[in-house]
Amino acid sequence: MKAIKVGVVGSAGYAGGELLRLLLLHPKVKLVFAHSSSQAGKPIYSVHSDLFGDTDLYFTDTLSQDIDVLFLCLAHGDSRTFLERNMFSNDLKIIDLSQDFRLKDNAGEFVYGLPELNRETIKKAKYVANPGCFATAIQLALLPLASIDGLDIPLHINAITGATGAGQQLSETSHFSWRNNNVSTYKVFEHQHLNEIGESLAQLQKGYKPQMKMIPIRGDFSRGIFATLLFQSDLELSKLESIYEEFYKEHPFTHFSHMAVDLKQVVNTNKCLINIQKVNQDVIITVAIDNLLKGASGQAIQNMNLLFGLEEKTGLQLKASAF
Repeated sequence: MKAIKVGVVGSAGYAGGELLRLLLLHPKVKLVFAHSSSQAGKPIYSVHSDLFGDTDLYFTDTLSQDIDVLFLCLAHGDSRTFLERNMFSNDLKIIDLSQDFRLKDNAGEFVYGLPELNRETIKKAKYVANPGCFATAIQLALLPLASIDGLDIPLHINAITGATGAGQQLSETSHFSWRNNNVSTYKVFEHQHLNEIGESLAQLQKGYKPQMKMIPIRGDFSRGIFATLLFQSDLELSKLESIYEEFYKEHPFTHFSHMAVDLKQVVNTNKCLINIQKVNQDVIITVAIDNLLKGASGQAIQNMNLLFGLEEKTGLQLKASAF
C-alpha cells in the first residue's frame, strides 16, 4: 500500500501538535504539509519543541491538493468557513476535529466518528466529524446501557478535564497562576457536548430522551478526563459487567476493568478504561481517557485508519506514563 498523503490545517495548537506527533510516527503516512496562518515560515519544532530532531518540516500558509486526507484542527465554527472558502478534490477525505459537523442537523455528508458506535459506517465514509472529548468519555461509559434500552433513568455526571481541554489560546481560567492548585466548575448542566451524547445514545436506544445532569470541572493538571456517572439500577453488578465486556470485546481501545481506574493508565494513550461499582441500588461508572488522544487526535487517527482500510491500532500503540 502506498503511503497515505496527509495535510493538517490548524497544526499549531494542542490538538494539531498531537496530531503531527502521531502522523510523523505513523508507518503508513506521509505528512505533506502542516498549515498554520499564524506560524507560517517557522519550523514545526519552533512551536512543538519536542519534535526537534523528528522533522525538518516548516509550517505553511498554502494548501497542497496532492493529499489523500485533510485533518481540520480549527476552532469551533471555523471548519465550516474554511471548507466554504477552499476547494478540494472530490476524492479527498476530510476528518474534522471541531464541533461544526457533529450534530445531525449540521452534519451534511459528515459521519459521526465514534468507532465504538459507527465503525462500519466510518469505513465507507468520505467525511468524518470527530467527537468531542467529554462526549467520547461519557458516550463510551453509556453505550452498553443504551444497547439494552437501559437509560430511561436520571444520570448524574461529574467530569474533570485537564487544562489542554481549553485549547492553547490563553483565557482568564487557563493561566498557570489561576489553574495551578485550583479546581472549578463551568457550564454546569449546559455543556455543549450533551447534545451529541444524546444523539449517539438515541442511535442504540430508540426514542431516548436524555435525563443527564452534567457538572464539568476544570482540573489543575495538563491532560486527561476522569468522569464518574451515578444512577440507580436493579441489575446485578455481575450482569452489568458482562454487558460491558460483551459490548467492547471487539474494540481495541476501550476496555472494561474489574479494578478501579485512574488517569495515569490512559494519559498519552488512545485507550478508554471503564469500571463499574455498585452499592445497594446505586451504580457508579468511572471512565478515563486522554482528552488530546482518544478525545481528539488519537481518535482522528483511528478514524483515518478505518477510512483507508488499515488495522485500527496502526500508529496508535502508545505507552502510558506509569509514574
